[in-house]
Amino acid sequence: MTIITQRNTTTSPIHELLGNRWSPRGFAADHVVGEEELRSLIEAARWAPSAFNKQPWGFIVGRRGTETFGKIFDSLAEFNQLWNRNVSALIVTLARTEIDGEPFATAHYDLGQAAAHLSFQAESLGLNVHQMTGFDADAIAERFPLPAGYQPYTVIAVGVHSTDESIPEKIRDRDSGPRERQGVDDILLGFE
Repeated sequence: MTIITQRNTTTSPIHELLGNRWSPRGFAADHVVGEEELRSLIEAARWAPSAFNKQPWGFIVGRRGTETFGKIFDSLAEFNQLWNRNVSALIVTLARTEIDGEPFATAHYDLGQAAAHLSFQAESLGLNVHQMTGFDADAIAERFPLPAGYQPYTVIAVGVHSTDESIPEKIRDRDSGPRERQGVDDILLGFE
């Protein structure tokens, strides 16, 4: 049985917010994300599970037009700068890979769960997010005072999708293309 949602085709029922989630690159330049919405995203991330409840994550949030946004934007790879000019906010995710002088083995896994919670919350608010690794982590570490043990890991673009003519054609084409995922049987390595 195939369940068809608004955006994604699934082979088993999943929550509609997950079934519609995607990562566009075309964002509305006139959209302004409010402080309350951004705090809601971080609140959702805060409640993600973590090993030993260590919560090994941190976030730097910059809204478009602020100095923080500019510092994050300048760290992005050239292609990512092309489509991030219009985003409403950029969020740097940080993994706390060392706690009390000891390596924390699940920091990246736990941070991934926090980012997933943030993404789910964004969808519930009618926002779109796009996570990326194409940025200079050393530049982030130089531009922001980071607590000991924290490492920049990803940057998340936040805004609302747009297909207007201000979006470069190659970005609009990429956003309108079909979504592809491996099949469940391809990733299910054992099941009984």
